[in-house]
Amino acid sequence: MLQEKDMVNDYLAGLKSSLTGYANYISESNNPQLRQTLIQLRNQDENRQRTVYEYALQKGYYQPAAPASPEVIQQTKSQLTSS
Repeated sequence: MLQEKDMVNDYLAGLKSSLTGYANYISESNNPQLRQTLIQLRNQDENRQRTVYEYALQKGYYQPAAPASPEVIQQTKSQLTSS
């Protein structure tokens, strides 16, 4: 039997996959109405993902990575803007 932690993490993974799919569909959509509908669906999934993420964090099911140092942030920013 699946534990709650496993179910929450599986749901988060599914939402992440869904959001990636929406990004692809939106960028390739030529129909304005379809594009707007996909954007609305993506926004709903983003809200749902945030809610489930906060729940997982509160329950201790998810441990976020440590924040990047200012030096790492600056180095990454420099690399991305110098291309």
